[in-house]
Amino acid sequence: MKYAILSDIHANIQALSVVLEKCKEVGVEKYICLGDVVGYNANPAQCLNMMNALDIVGFVRGNHDEYVSNNDEEMLGFNQHAKAAVLWTKAQLDETQRNFLAKLPYKTVIKGAPITIVHATLDSPESWGYIFDIHQARDNFNYQFSQLCFCGHSHVPIAFIKKGFAGGATPVDEILPWKGSADPANDPEPEIIIEKNCKYLINVGSVGQPRNRDPRASFAVYDSTANKLVRYRLQYDIAAAQKSIIESGLPERLAQRLEKGS
Repeated sequence: MKYAILSDIHANIQALSVVLEKCKEVGVEKYICLGDVVGYNANPAQCLNMMNALDIVGFVRGNHDEYVSNNDEEMLGFNQHAKAAVLWTKAQLDETQRNFLAKLPYKTVIKGAPITIVHATLDSPESWGYIFDIHQARDNFNYQFSQLCFCGHSHVPIAFIKKGFAGGATPVDEILPWKGSADPANDPEPEIIIEKNCKYLINVGSVGQPRNRDPRASFAVYDSTANKLVRYRLQYDIAAAQKSIIESGLPERLAQRLEKGS
């Protein structure tokens, strides 16, 4: 079975369209969404509809999904641009779409697969913490009971392995090649071979607003038969996404950051 793992789409229909075409090309059968379908970019309703038309086996709530679907207009921790995007997005979604987002779980286990998914962290998913380093990963592994855990939220691809979870020593290491580089000409797609007796914590990066200095749309495909995970980075029409943001009246800063991957 091939699962596509998508995170932080953030209403970027140009990026999402390219990603879904690639999914068809590589034979994806099921889809997993790690949250934040909306926010920042100009096509929240369309992106949500596109995702709901797929064969999704796991869908969790992101912080933008939450704020768009509730009545909290203070949005602690959000900068002025993120707040403006949330308020604008609320007006673009109908009641059915907002109710859908409001009812999404913070974390869930994928039926029939060794996968747990969460937008932020497993220990306190509703607090919207980040996983950037081994110390934070080690804390998360304490709450991880499946072999694989996929998370999003930071928009930065990173992966960790905890070895020997069947017994004995359990060191945690970062899988450095997963980060890749920003040079599409000399950078093969990062991949991880899933080994027995190991646990993995993986951030697949962002589809719609990467922040790792690589502006390409990022997502991953997990092949449960081959025990392999591949991260794809795809060029998309950034200029069209930027034009949509400006024409929608969203902050110009949200358009500018797309081409920098920041």
